[in-house]
Amino acid sequence: MKRFEMRIDPLTQEIYYAVPFKGYSLMQDPLLNKGTCFLKEERAEFDMIGLLSDQVGNLESQLERARTNLQMKSSDLERYITLMGLLDRNETLFYAFLTKHLEEMLPIVYTPTVGLACLKLSHIIRRYRGAYISSQNVMSTERILKSVGLPDISLIVVTDGERILGYGDLGVDGMGIPIGKIALYVAAAGIHPASTLPVCLDVGTNNERLLNDPLYIGIKKPRLTGDAYWEVVERFVQGVRRTFPRALIQWEDFGKENAFTLLDRYQSRIPSFDDDIQGTGAVAVAVLKSATKLTGRPISAEKIGILGFGQAGSGVANAIVTMMVEEEGIDLETARRRIYAIDMPGLLLEGMEVEPQQRYFLQPLESIQNWPIDHSRAPNLNEVVEHAGITVLIGVSAKPDAFDAKILELLGNNAERPIVLSLSNPTSRSETTPQAVAKVIGKRALMAFGSPFDKVNYADGTSFTASQCNNLYVFPGVGLGSIVCQASRVTSRMFHAASVALSNMISYEDLLSGKLLPSLKNIREVALVVALSVAKQARDDLIGMNVSDDRLEKLIRDAMWVPRYYPYRYHPNLE
Repeated sequence: MKRFEMRIDPLTQEIYYAVPFKGYSLMQDPLLNKGTCFLKEERAEFDMIGLLSDQVGNLESQLERARTNLQMKSSDLERYITLMGLLDRNETLFYAFLTKHLEEMLPIVYTPTVGLACLKLSHIIRRYRGAYISSQNVMSTERILKSVGLPDISLIVVTDGERILGYGDLGVDGMGIPIGKIALYVAAAGIHPASTLPVCLDVGTNNERLLNDPLYIGIKKPRLTGDAYWEVVERFVQGVRRTFPRALIQWEDFGKENAFTLLDRYQSRIPSFDDDIQGTGAVAVAVLKSATKLTGRPISAEKIGILGFGQAGSGVANAIVTMMVEEEGIDLETARRRIYAIDMPGLLLEGMEVEPQQRYFLQPLESIQNWPIDHSRAPNLNEVVEHAGITVLIGVSAKPDAFDAKILELLGNNAERPIVLSLSNPTSRSETTPQAVAKVIGKRALMAFGSPFDKVNYADGTSFTASQCNNLYVFPGVGLGSIVCQASRVTSRMFHAASVALSNMISYEDLLSGKLLPSLKNIREVALVVALSVAKQARDDLIGMNVSDDRLEKLIRDAMWVPRYYPYRYHPNLE
């Protein structure tokens, strides 16, 4: 049975929820609970008289109570647990609070605190959310999805827990990531929480700590591999298509080998994308486009070093190549040669045995033959920055302090306005800090970071807060636009359209102050602009709804839910 259904009264045009249950059952459903805000007539209709204190409250008083409660907590992890408790009790209040305080709450509900929560999830879990699909129950996927009891699902965020932030394999304890991502979809893009579903594919874990933990809630077996693993994924996808045929799937925090295979197998079959790969690339390109307005140099004139060439690194590289090809008319091979990929062995060179996603970015051996280095090994990061003349340095390696003072000094010698993107998160994994960049390069540096940092105070009394190169700028809008325009798939051109739209939102005054992205305070407007650009690109590429720009914008605006309490009416036989 559905838990509720949104309807419109044909006479009054009032929007209301049709609800099939009463009393404590209604009060304990987090999607429907209003707490003290149930009206007196609702309390009578739904048999709640005496189950609540007599006074009828309002959302503002509930928000203040939530704020006061949160201020009493002494650590970010306690604040995370408190917020998840609120989500488990009253989703409308949780999202109203998160939307109102998003900039402040972002480090709590997502990186970096969500990583700490995932490390302890089996020990702090209070209430299960979403769906857990395993090799033992995957044949019942349709039944599992229907048992969630929601009217329809348009967005699924799914992980197998193999690569959770910078912590690696956390098994089902990685479920905190899909839950957090969906919270951001709702807060930033206004996708209704009842149309979203976090999913964990429990395929085991290779983490010995979890396997030996008596409180671990997942399957205590080594991870499935090969055909056994892909059978679970395929059966899950089939179940989603049969139950929610228009749902968009976001693949989240899969190991890099599986992540690229997932994209190859499914991006042309179903609307789906990988935020770690495509979202990271799109927001990085938006930052670079903003930086070009200050440097006066096209991206194709830069020499770009990328440290760490897994999912995020290759995603950034491919997004940059798409920009060069689409906007600057550079041929594909020339664009790829502007990128210097540095991974575990050093600079990736022709003749190396590399992973499939890396092979397009191997530098020719002749490109380094005149470098005064030891040619018996691959050049290291210092040598690449110095001898390739790197002007844009991007870190997605999760190696703290990888961009040391020497490397930053070399970078600063190569360009008047060098660009530093240190994108690894959480904060403890960042390749450098704004303070370190400012100390070596000064105000000449253009920089953005994957995690939030304190502002930089310069010797002349001025200060600067580096932009946070957060995927939140992109993935909510991409998801919203794709869902609303009913895109049959999500393409690299749609992500590029998102990058362009995002970069165009930054004012010249903000650019002059060193900001490379708009303020997160305007994230709902950002999501709207990104969603519209994505929907228009899908339409123009004949894979989305064929309507006018004005019609698309109205559809997107109308789809953006604002957290508030709707009136309820009792419908006992809701199917």
